[in-house]
Amino acid sequence: MPSTDTSAPAPVAATGSAHDARSATGLLEVADGRREQRLNADLLPLLAEADLLDSPAIWGSVTTPAGAFRLEPVRPGRDLELLTGWMNDPEVAAYWELAGPAAVTAAHLRAQLDGDGRSIPCLGLLDGTPMSYWEIYRADLDPLSGYYPARPHDMGIHLLIGDGTNRGRGLGTALLRAVADLVLGNRPRCTRVVAEPDIRNTPSVSAFLSSGFRCSAEIDLPEKRAALMVRERVLRNLL
Repeated sequence: MPSTDTSAPAPVAATGSAHDARSATGLLEVADGRREQRLNADLLPLLAEADLLDSPAIWGSVTTPAGAFRLEPVRPGRDLELLTGWMNDPEVAAYWELAGPAAVTAAHLRAQLDGDGRSIPCLGLLDGTPMSYWEIYRADLDPLSGYYPARPHDMGIHLLIGDGTNRGRGLGTALLRAVADLVLGNRPRCTRVVAEPDIRNTPSVSAFLSSGFRCSAEIDLPEKRAALMVRERVLRNLL
């Protein structure tokens, strides 16, 4: 329970040295009596959460062999019917498990839209036409981070291609590369993009491998056994 004591706190120097007090607040004494402000390690998790996600709407577009591709955050009032139809496609439902009435899809979206901003649901538009659904999220702040050695500012992606006519012709590979490039190009602190497709979803795993990701491990998540796919910034121009 939070304290209700409103009296002034005792001076820090009463229980420790002046150097301890400055260190606790990020102030350190350096040569010649100068003071330098540095980050206390205890503050780093708070700063990481403060810098969650900017809007993919401002990330711009990227040219792919199939056309210009961009991400646009979902607006339920506009997009719910379209997304519900995609979620009820048997090929999508087998892995997303969101088949059913619009309320099922709406609840899935609302959990992100009403959250703290660490996950943003987006439409993928190819030459202006919505044709895929993406979730762009801070993997290091997600439950996924408990299943692999996460790094600060790791970014994660989930995706589905909505129209079955766009599947099975290599489009997934082009779009995964495009989205990874958008993430790395707009999130300078992110050193890698990760994903965890169901290990049974062979076409999805293959698309990740063909788009510059590598399979780092197989991990057991609560709802599936997944292939942990990783695309490293340092290899961005090589793979």
